[in-house]
Amino acid sequence: MLLSAIFITVLLVSFGIVALFTRPTPTERSVRLRLDEIQSTRLADNTRQQEVSRILKEEVPSLFTGVDRALGRFAFSASYSKLATQAASSWTLTSFLLYSLLAGGACSIPAYFLSPMPILDGILGCAGAYAPYLYLKFRRSRRLQSFNSALPDAIDLMSRALRAGHSLNSAIEVVSDQAGEAVAAEFNAVARQQNFGLPLRDALLQMADRVPSKDLRFVVTAMLVQKETGGNLTEILDRTTFVIRERLRIEGEVRVRTAQGRLTGWILSLLPVLMLFLLNMIDPDYSRMLLHDPTGQKLLYLGVALIAIGSFFINKIVNIQV
Repeated sequence: MLLSAIFITVLLVSFGIVALFTRPTPTERSVRLRLDEIQSTRLADNTRQQEVSRILKEEVPSLFTGVDRALGRFAFSASYSKLATQAASSWTLTSFLLYSLLAGGACSIPAYFLSPMPILDGILGCAGAYAPYLYLKFRRSRRLQSFNSALPDAIDLMSRALRAGHSLNSAIEVVSDQAGEAVAAEFNAVARQQNFGLPLRDALLQMADRVPSKDLRFVVTAMLVQKETGGNLTEILDRTTFVIRERLRIEGEVRVRTAQGRLTGWILSLLPVLMLFLLNMIDPDYSRMLLHDPTGQKLLYLGVALIAIGSFFINKIVNIQV
């Protein structure tokens, strides 16, 4: 009992000494309180942003709402949502998958009855299933092109509004009312988000995320840097507009000079397929050996692979980033 009492006493004294020398100082306590306040403020801001997003974008009920919620647990759901938003598409993820399945079946089923080559049928089915994705990318590209062409005039409009004495928030509302349709819709979303209480920084960053435009990122970065560090925002916007217009001019010149290369790529890629189709329409027995003979099928596979490789390298050569 005596040894146990001595052990407990020494243990308590040791813990007391350790606690005495390792207790937080007043400075450490103040830092900890400040960190707790920042963390609680961040959680409150996240809750407010989620509430604002829910108010601004109500989820429209549909036949596939339950399926969409189930698919939303997967990682590719976020990527598709971003693509659909950038393309201004109303397709849900379930609709997109359904369209891909229907397009793949529409391409592979006729090929199955017309061609004895399973690999070719699978390639056509995959190409058909890939068509809705290409459609969304095409819509995003057209929307982005329209946005970039109208962005310099919108920035000039904002700069004139600031010179006239408007605040930055009022200048954004002026752009949302008087700019081109593609730009006005995005700046209108920023203005509505601010009216619901979302900070300007978060609203601008969300707009830059919705529109994958390098020029818009330049503008948003310039506005946020000026807001944090100060400076003449009107002069910054004027210089940014000049840089954007010069980039668009150079990009147009590059597209003009590479137009022949792009046309050559399309001709070399589609001409063999078109000629094979026309020759088979004229003489159905013309390519019978090519389609039914094992050696002919291997040569056909090789030709398709070489066409794909050639198209890939031609696209890389003529696709010059400015």
